[in-house]
Amino acid sequence: MVDPRITVYLPSRNYGRFLGDAIESVLRQTVEDWELIVIDDGSTDDTPQVMNLYRGHPKIHLQRTEGVGLAAVCNLALAKARGRYVIRLDGDDLFDENILLVLGNVLDRQPDVALVFPDYYLVDQFGEIFAQERRQRLYSSNHMFDLPPNGACTLVRAAVLRGIGGYREDLNAQDGFDLWSRVISHHKCTNVNLPLFYYRRHGANLTTDSQRILDARRQIKKDAVQTQLEAMRPIIAVIPCRRNFDFVTDLWKQELGGRTLVDRDISVCTSSKLFDHIVVTSDNDETEAWVRRHDDSRLRFFPRDPQSTIRSASIVPTLERIAREIDPELKGITVLRYTQSPFVTVGTLEEAVATLAMSGGDSATGVEEIQSQVFRRTAHGLEIVNRRGQINSDFNVLYRDLQSCIATRNRNFATGSLTGKAIVSFVVTGAECFFIDSEHKLQIARIMAGDGR
Repeated sequence: MVDPRITVYLPSRNYGRFLGDAIESVLRQTVEDWELIVIDDGSTDDTPQVMNLYRGHPKIHLQRTEGVGLAAVCNLALAKARGRYVIRLDGDDLFDENILLVLGNVLDRQPDVALVFPDYYLVDQFGEIFAQERRQRLYSSNHMFDLPPNGACTLVRAAVLRGIGGYREDLNAQDGFDLWSRVISHHKCTNVNLPLFYYRRHGANLTTDSQRILDARRQIKKDAVQTQLEAMRPIIAVIPCRRNFDFVTDLWKQELGGRTLVDRDISVCTSSKLFDHIVVTSDNDETEAWVRRHDDSRLRFFPRDPQSTIRSASIVPTLERIAREIDPELKGITVLRYTQSPFVTVGTLEEAVATLAMSGGDSATGVEEIQSQVFRRTAHGLEIVNRRGQINSDFNVLYRDLQSCIATRNRNFATGSLTGKAIVSFVVTGAECFFIDSEHKLQIARIMAGDGR
């Protein structure tokens, strides 16, 4: 028996109402050299009955597991796959009839490419298209690789996927990001600007489980940069404070949850083993007393010129003096931690460093995607800046700087820049976005922290 060129593996758990359409979308492919492995992972709906409709088809292999999870199911499929190339199709999604033809042709013609992915449509639970997601072409119009493709429509060389150890079974989410982060670091990847996949959005799919996704994303980044970080040390955490120019004098002394803002920041930074040095800088020498309350050899106070604290002044000269004293060659990384963002966690600080290390950029900053429309004034009235319609591109998304934290390469300071030219981002959500810039916001923060309960 001649092995097929492409293996499609289709994991499904309680997607019986969508599964038949997913299988049919493979049967409609315009190429013939494929096999389909369908795995029911312990479904309690009519998935077994739907699968039985296709029992006996020479290209379809049916399997059942008992709730082992998506990654374990994918590894089982990978072990059984006979194709040179493999691609996943989730039980609630659909293939365009030409996806195997187009993506397979890319890998056939470009032996140096390990992975290829297409654009895709977003469809609702009824299969109606409501948007198209378009990714700019890698290496030509897009030179940053911090956004992973959708893991369920990506064609990969089976040898490459096996070579990196297959799917991680300890994450429970973000399998596509994990695969991408491990493949892109050693192999060339590409994409085609054709929508060849239908990605269904509905209340039951994993995409909506934000906390699980966040935890998995951070773990993937942390693991991906373990060996790289040693070459990027020292890693310095800087907590800037000032006497004046906020809505209250010495804002850093304000209490939240029974501790001052600067105490909260110091505790967060010292809880991480990632930082080699933790510096509190202020134009008020009284701040040094707060620093001395904490028993950590990495912690120190650095005096700040009052002139550098005015609202229009750049903090870069202060950061450069700190960096040159600790890191004369400016080869390390500084993480800027703002006292006005009291709910930023140690996980976010560490993700800033990991995002920077993974991307190869000049800096990484926490952002929030702007979902509402933004306008700018023109000669003929207002114009929508972030027009979101039927076709969405990764280049027309707008983000808001949260001033939660930023990780930047120390070499940027020598040019007078905080961020450098290549800025990458990571999304911060929930309370970590909260920034105290008024008495009203301070009172809200105290309520959020449980003061007065």
